[in-house]
Amino acid sequence: MKNYAPYKRIVLFFVSLVNILFMSCIFAYAWYNHYSMTMYIVQFYRKGHYLVIALYAVILMFFSYMYGGLKIGQLRNVEVILSQYLSLFLTNIVMYIVISLLAFRFVNPFVLLLSLAAEMVITTIFNIIVIYFYNRIFQPWRILLIYGEHPAADLVYKVSARSDKYVIYDAVNIDEGIDNIAEKIKDFQAVIIGDISAVKRNDILKYCYSHKIRAYVVPKISDIILMGADRIHVFDTPFMLLRGYTLSADQVIAKRILDLVIAIPAVIITFPIMFITALAIKLYDGGPVFYRQVRCTRHEKEFCIYKFRSMVVDAESDGVAVLAKENDDRITPIGKFIRAVRIDELPQLFNIIEGDMSFVGPRPERPEIIEEYCKYIPEFQFRTRVKAGLTGYAQVYGKYNTTPYDKLKLDLFYISNYSLWTDIKLILMTIKIVLKKEATEGIDEGQTTAEKEGLQEDIEDIVKNIMEK
Repeated sequence: MKNYAPYKRIVLFFVSLVNILFMSCIFAYAWYNHYSMTMYIVQFYRKGHYLVIALYAVILMFFSYMYGGLKIGQLRNVEVILSQYLSLFLTNIVMYIVISLLAFRFVNPFVLLLSLAAEMVITTIFNIIVIYFYNRIFQPWRILLIYGEHPAADLVYKVSARSDKYVIYDAVNIDEGIDNIAEKIKDFQAVIIGDISAVKRNDILKYCYSHKIRAYVVPKISDIILMGADRIHVFDTPFMLLRGYTLSADQVIAKRILDLVIAIPAVIITFPIMFITALAIKLYDGGPVFYRQVRCTRHEKEFCIYKFRSMVVDAESDGVAVLAKENDDRITPIGKFIRAVRIDELPQLFNIIEGDMSFVGPRPERPEIIEEYCKYIPEFQFRTRVKAGLTGYAQVYGKYNTTPYDKLKLDLFYISNYSLWTDIKLILMTIKIVLKKEATEGIDEGQTTAEKEGLQEDIEDIVKNIMEK
C-alpha cells in the first residue's frame, strides 16, 4: 500500500482553507445582503467589503487553530467538530461587536445567528466527508510498544482509545536486548518508547532515527526540564544552558498585570452568576456557601483557597484529605452542576486578586497530599516553583484524575516553556475544557489520591485483549 503520510500536512492545510472559505462565504452573504446596508455613516465599497470578510476569515482561523478545529486526525472526530462549533460561535460574537461598532449601535443579531446555524450545518457535513476520506487514506500506524519496569498498562489503554490513529499490535520489554528489539521493529511502522532508562532508550532512538522509523517517546522529567534550556555555542561546541530559576523578574511582573487585568473585570461580569450560585447552595441545605481549604502556592507557601461548596457539610469530618471519586455520594445535586461547568471555581478570582494565585499555573494541592506524593515522586515539589493557578497545562491537557506523575510532567512543561502568550493561550483554551466531561472525572473507588494502582499487569496480555476487541 502506498504511503501517503508525507502529504498529510499539506492535504490538511488545504482542507482547512476550504472549510474556512465556505464559512467566510456564508458570512459574506449575511454581510452583503443585510449588515452592510445598516451602516449609516460608513459607506462600504469593494475593498471595504473584502476587508470585513477577510477579518472574519482571520479571526475564524485564529480560533480554529487555538481550539483544535483544524486538527483532523490528531483530535477525536467529535472533538474536532465541537472545536469548530466553538470557534464559529466566538468568531461570530467578535464580528457582531465589530459590526455594531461600525454601525454606531447594536444591530439586530438575528441574521448573524441564522448564518451561524448554517455554518454549523455545513461544517458538520464537510467534516464528516473529510474525516471519512481521511481515515480511508491515512490508515492508523502499526505500532510496537517498548516498555520497561514502570507500569505501562495505563498508556496502552490511552492509546487504544484512539484506534483511528494508533494501533498497538505488539509489546516488548526493553530487557530483551537491542538486537532482538531491532529485529522486531522491522515489522512495524512506528514504536512507542515508554518510560525506560535513558541509556537503553538512546539505543532505541538512534536505531529508529537511522532506519527512518517513527518513534513516539514518553518523556522523562529531565527531558521536560531540558525543553526550556537555552541553546548556546562556545566556539564550535553546542551547549544547553539550564538556569536555576524559573520566571524572570519581568515575566513575574507581566504575569501579575495580566492576572489583575483579567480577574477584576471577571469578578464584575460573573457576579450575578456567583450570587445565584450562593443563593442556591444556601437554600438547598442551609450550610455555608463557601468552602475554604489550605493549599500550597509558590515556594510551598500555604494559603486559604475559596470555592463554592459542592459537597455535603462536613464531607471530610474525619480530617482525612480525600479527592472526589467518580459518582461521589458526598456531592450535592447543585454541586454536580457547578462542578460540571466549573462555577465552583469562580471564588478563586478573589485568590488571584489577593495575589495567592495566578490565572495560569499548577493547580494548588493540599500540603498533606504534596507530602504524600513527594514520598515516591520527590520532583513533585518542582511544581511550586511558580504561583499556583486557576487553570493550567495539566487542566487543559489532563483531567481531574490524571496521575500525579503525569500531572507533574504537564506542569513542568508549562514552567520550562513559559511565555506570556502561553498564559493567554491556556486561558482561551480553558473555555473549551468546560465543555469536556472527562476533565471533571473523579478518582476510582478506594483511592484517596490520584495515584493509580494495579497497573503492573502483563502488557502482552493487555495488548492481546485489546486487539481481540
